[in-house]
Amino acid sequence: MRVLSVVGNRPQFIKSGPLSAALSEAGIDETVVHTGQHYDRELSQVFFDELGLGEPENLDLRTADVEEMRPRLEAAISAANPDAVLVFGDTNSTLAGAQAAQAVGLPVAHVEAGLRSGDLSMPEEHNRIEVDRIATVLFCPDDRSAATLRSEGVAGRIEVVGDVMADATRIFLPLARGRAPAVDPPYAVLTLHRQANTEPSQLRRLADAVNASGWTLVFPIHPRTRRVLDAEEIRLAPPVHAIEPLGYLEMLDLVAGSARVVTDSGGLQKEAYWLRVPCVTLRPSTEWVDTVTVGANTLVDPADPSGLGAALDNASFPEDAPPLYGDGHASERVAAALLASLGAS
Repeated sequence: MRVLSVVGNRPQFIKSGPLSAALSEAGIDETVVHTGQHYDRELSQVFFDELGLGEPENLDLRTADVEEMRPRLEAAISAANPDAVLVFGDTNSTLAGAQAAQAVGLPVAHVEAGLRSGDLSMPEEHNRIEVDRIATVLFCPDDRSAATLRSEGVAGRIEVVGDVMADATRIFLPLARGRAPAVDPPYAVLTLHRQANTEPSQLRRLADAVNASGWTLVFPIHPRTRRVLDAEEIRLAPPVHAIEPLGYLEMLDLVAGSARVVTDSGGLQKEAYWLRVPCVTLRPSTEWVDTVTVGANTLVDPADPSGLGAALDNASFPEDAPPLYGDGHASERVAAALLASLGAS
């Protein structure tokens, strides 16, 4: 069996590591195509270097526009002639990959299917819904996601496998120890990258809230965020340590040693949970609602982030927090399910 995996951003590079290993172990040949949606080296090539992945075919598109990505992905898929196309998560690369596979008549397997935030103002929410409508096989991180798909009446086969990012955390945390920049505890880790949060007026509000929080924060700055901070001359207070983007292992170690995480990232909400670090999410909603329900994650609406300091002070991780999103062995289940459902296609 041959599959083509489409990746385009930081979380997808992380997910592709354990899954690529599991596919190989199962005897599945994989071609990885990198759209180039995130093209900064610290957000792309460094992951292939650190995780020991085979060199992908890099389309180097340097765009998040689905219409620009889709024809190039159609050509790459046709050239590779796989049995199925594998897409991850909810980015524009995910949607472009699913649509390109559909256009050339190939089945789509969606990793992280069934997630919903309920916020249709988020482009990612539209991407999730559309990709799940297209997918032939839908790999869900938990039973709730599977129930969501059944309620929506999707046509594809639903498989509950867990979350492949949990696999990455389990495998790579021992290798990450000692790699983070030296920072005196206690500190919080801050990340901001979503388009809505990097609009100049919004980013200024968030910077003001961060500066007023009273916390020491380590802030690896995404290239998009850095451009807006510099162009708008938005200043960060001295307790905020602005640093360059980190590699995956460095970031994993930094989060593991932190007292809090403040983020607008979906993936980091989960990593904080698995590392038992309280999280404050700068979004009005989240697709990882279970982390909020159990009390490990607090939402702060970016439209009024004045409560950020209090949220940081009051955040805690519940001692009785249940396991969420699988046991760290989702990749093996994905590989087995691919063979069972599509191997004879």
